[in-house]
Amino acid sequence: MKALLSTKVGPPEQLEFANAPDPVAGEGEVVIAVKAAGVNFPDALIIEDKYQFKPERPFAPGGEVAGVVESVGPGVTQVKTGQRVIGSSGWGGYAEKIKLPAARVMPIPDAMPFDEASAFILTYGTSYYALKDRGQLKAGETVLILGAAGGVGVAAIELAKAMGARVIAAVSTEEKAKFARAAGADDAVIYPASGMSKQQSKDLAEAFKTACGGGADIVYDAVGGDYCEPALRAMNWNGRYLVIGFPAGIPAPPLNLTLLKSSSIVGVFWGASVAREPKLHEGNVRDLFKLYGEGKIKPRISARYPLKDGGKAIRALMDRTATGKLVVVME
Repeated sequence: MKALLSTKVGPPEQLEFANAPDPVAGEGEVVIAVKAAGVNFPDALIIEDKYQFKPERPFAPGGEVAGVVESVGPGVTQVKTGQRVIGSSGWGGYAEKIKLPAARVMPIPDAMPFDEASAFILTYGTSYYALKDRGQLKAGETVLILGAAGGVGVAAIELAKAMGARVIAAVSTEEKAKFARAAGADDAVIYPASGMSKQQSKDLAEAFKTACGGGADIVYDAVGGDYCEPALRAMNWNGRYLVIGFPAGIPAPPLNLTLLKSSSIVGVFWGASVAREPKLHEGNVRDLFKLYGEGKIKPRISARYPLKDGGKAIRALMDRTATGKLVVVME
């Protein structure tokens, strides 16, 4: 089979399009013929050894896939050969085939295209777990989403609206603001695209407060960096600050701000939750498929890349030029 492999630590331009051995399903395992793989920020981190997990090289990045079950190992009863499925892999998805534990594989609705399926589980799973389970979002509350035009950000917009919230999108350009509004955001704030001065930070905090009608009940932070502090300053009493990711850098917020608002900083590690709380994950996925069937959520795929060009997809994500979801498709 063909795969896009990380053979050494480095940027996506160093990934190698090469032959790799076909996987063989063992006890409790499934081999999937991959049709599409979602592109996510952990793909950029894992090839540079900056992620929580460091797989042995060579390996393919790609943490979520959609395809058809090619074979199953002994003891597998959840899925069968020929079934259309999605799989959460962590890595290995940028390949024509992938082997996964059956517990990480689930059937998809017949009406769901493979590209949408590959762009579904990580972004919507992360955002639903964040808003519902970690943020305890209630109808009528206000959610401020940093990085709202990205994959998880757009998913958070759609889900927060479906849950009855008012949504403010924070983005870096007017084009992304239009994209976020089209996805359902009630209003948008454009923040500086690079480092901010102290005054700019204060001004941004005021802009967040104004757009939120006084303050945010939940901040969904998929950006980090200099944007953390002004968002934290814009929180309401008993607000919840959801930590999703750090493409702009890991922030070090002044914790006195949490004391003044009696607010909470809440970590969101969806991947670990899936392993530790499988029943919670199963219920969330059922909810998400229901929302998809009702037309309330739908992956907004802005670009599709052939497997050999998967590195370009990761680069677009790293440079923060992408809107919505990017997908690698098998030709």
